[in-house]
Amino acid sequence: MQTRCHLSVLAQKQAAKYGERPAFTYKDFGSATWKTASYNRFAQMVKQASNAFLNLGIKPQECIAVFSQNCLPYLVTDFGAYGVRAVSIPFYATSSEQQIQYMINDANVRFVFVGEQEQYDKAHRVFALCHSLERIIIFDRSVRISTHDPAAIYFDDFLKLGEGLPRQTEVEQLYAEANDDDICNILYTSGTTGDSKGVVLSYGQYAAALKANDEVVPVKENDRIIQFLPVTHIFERGWSYLAFSEGAHIIINTDPHEIQQSMRETHPTCMSSVPRFWEKVYQAVKDKIDNSSAMQQRIFRHALEVGRRYNIDCKSRCRRPSPLLAMEYRIIDKTILRLVRKQIGLENANIFPTAGATVSPEVERFVHSIGINMIVGYGLTESLATVSCDRTDMPYTIGSVGRPINGIEVKIGDNDEILLKGPTITRGYFHRDAANASAFTEDGFFRTGDAGYMKDGELFLTDRIKDLFKTSNGKYIAPQLIESLILVDKFIDQVTVIANERKFVSALVVPEFRLVENWAKDNNIAFESREDLCTNTRVQKMMMERIQTLQQQLAHYEQIKRITLIPHHFSMESGELTNSLKIRRPVIYKNYKDVIDKMYED
Repeated sequence: MQTRCHLSVLAQKQAAKYGERPAFTYKDFGSATWKTASYNRFAQMVKQASNAFLNLGIKPQECIAVFSQNCLPYLVTDFGAYGVRAVSIPFYATSSEQQIQYMINDANVRFVFVGEQEQYDKAHRVFALCHSLERIIIFDRSVRISTHDPAAIYFDDFLKLGEGLPRQTEVEQLYAEANDDDICNILYTSGTTGDSKGVVLSYGQYAAALKANDEVVPVKENDRIIQFLPVTHIFERGWSYLAFSEGAHIIINTDPHEIQQSMRETHPTCMSSVPRFWEKVYQAVKDKIDNSSAMQQRIFRHALEVGRRYNIDCKSRCRRPSPLLAMEYRIIDKTILRLVRKQIGLENANIFPTAGATVSPEVERFVHSIGINMIVGYGLTESLATVSCDRTDMPYTIGSVGRPINGIEVKIGDNDEILLKGPTITRGYFHRDAANASAFTEDGFFRTGDAGYMKDGELFLTDRIKDLFKTSNGKYIAPQLIESLILVDKFIDQVTVIANERKFVSALVVPEFRLVENWAKDNNIAFESREDLCTNTRVQKMMMERIQTLQQQLAHYEQIKRITLIPHHFSMESGELTNSLKIRRPVIYKNYKDVIDKMYED
């Protein structure tokens, strides 16, 4: 049963409840060995951190920042800060020097906690440019501290400042003074369309969000949760806090590139993720089946069909399957589908919340068909993650983003914009009066910038309003919808659609180079570089034919007519991707203006 209390005391409440039960499985920086930390140990470390903060002079509602990959000290720092009513601001581990300097100065951050050498070096270089910054505290003990840096200490030494809990009486007084109106976090938006803004999240929002999600998301204390996304991201942050409040066992994956290996080693039952993860799984399984024998292909397709009838036709609609279908599914699931799930480390799958972008219906059907309960949802940083999600106890529709959680009022405004009101919605942006004035309607609804509609109690997204394109022929195009269809193809890694004020739809396409290279070799196409591949007419023709197959369901005016293959990935370093890996269209359009213009030459 969920523990409901103020976040400042959640670690202590869970320790009293679960004691020596494992709370976290994790690896130290640079280590290959998994370790565990009990609820008791975590709570003790949190107390030490709170005491250490007081010894460093932190005051209620002053700001600290965490600039790190996912790790146990990250969570200790956050909850330690909550214990003394400080505000914790998460930075993406991939943030640039310019970004962290801006956020530190905007929020008057006093202490920044960093993960590895890269984060330390960036923080050290901007230190002199950040007037409020007093200390850099380093999680990874192997980081080399500059000889000219008296402000840096290791996290171990920071915790020693709270050893023996010398100021616990003051900490407990701060527990008593903690309230729902206090700011808990400031999360800076990734800035796909403009400057980054700090979203204010209060303790009251967290309390409301945790209660509402507990009522609809069936995560329990016997679940094993693996962190896939950065805890900086509100989806992973809210999901991890929910799991912790339920008494679940949380597996901390520090290196995103190791997620598949971590899953195989730790056997999670739950994970929050984004559609791109499941697209990759779908592509990998499909590729393996395509390369198997004709008999194996027939068996697997039959298994998928049985899984579809059982999990989608029946379970998703809350219908009882026939005894014959139930028996056939049990056999198929045990002999075939379980093996598929085992290959990706999910043989004990429970629930897998998925949000952050449009989920291709094809991919969603596949995931459900192999017996993985994908809970599709919708949310924003400004709504503290969940606005709506699929319910296991209510019918859901493939292609929807579920039903609004309790307490959230959804209204469809002008231009089909989704408007929100409720206790989980932010009070506004940090020190942004003008932005706040335009972010809310006169009757207090938050403007999401997303277009959608309600049908039979479920919410459906159409696209970002700011991203809607109008062709020169007056037709409206939803680029994200088209992109989600195209990204299902295993030969395509990234895609950006172009259409605004243009006479037809085109796209910049980044191939999955390994697969395209193998295809070229199999077809006796000579190449020396990725540039050679991307300019080869046979490669271009093959890629265009695959895209045409995928977009048959689109209206004629929505279909991509021309493509340009790009020989390198869109990246954060170039400013083309946000820290959460969303494309920054204005930057891409500017960087590739000549390439784009060429596609429209007659």
